[in-house]
Amino acid sequence: MAGSVNKAILIGHLGRDPEVRTFQNGGRLVTFRLATSESWRDKASGERREITQWHTVVVFNEQLAPIAEQYLRKGSKVYVEGQIETCEHVDQAGIKRYYTEIVLRPFRGAIALLDKADTGSRGRPEDYERSTTPRESPAANAPPAGSTADLDDEIPF
Repeated sequence: MAGSVNKAILIGHLGRDPEVRTFQNGGRLVTFRLATSESWRDKASGERREITQWHTVVVFNEQLAPIAEQYLRKGSKVYVEGQIETCEHVDQAGIKRYYTEIVLRPFRGAIALLDKADTGSRGRPEDYERSTTPRESPAANAPPAGSTADLDDEIPF
């Protein structure tokens, strides 16, 4: 059994189109910024408050990079699953800088597009509340009126 787990799961909107870098060996790296928001009503003033966190997502996965490159656009709603990694960088002034990224490596990451494909919508809440298939009413499964349903059927459990 593993002694620890490093997994980040985010659902948010892209702040801009993904950036794609190609290496000399043909590999690709896709980077994008993902915004996650939390909102609440302030008890004292009654005003609606919101805080947005920005996350840098880096895709090293060869299967997910083309999907991110082709389908993700600014405003896209997306589910991302990856690992949290903190890196160190020395800037031009010689100061150490630390930054944290969500990294999707081969065999350890997932991306799911949450926008409705048929409408091309970009994050409108009403599009996610409606079902694409009509729900059946309970009366649709009931036997027709006047029929005698056999209630002595064997129960399978």
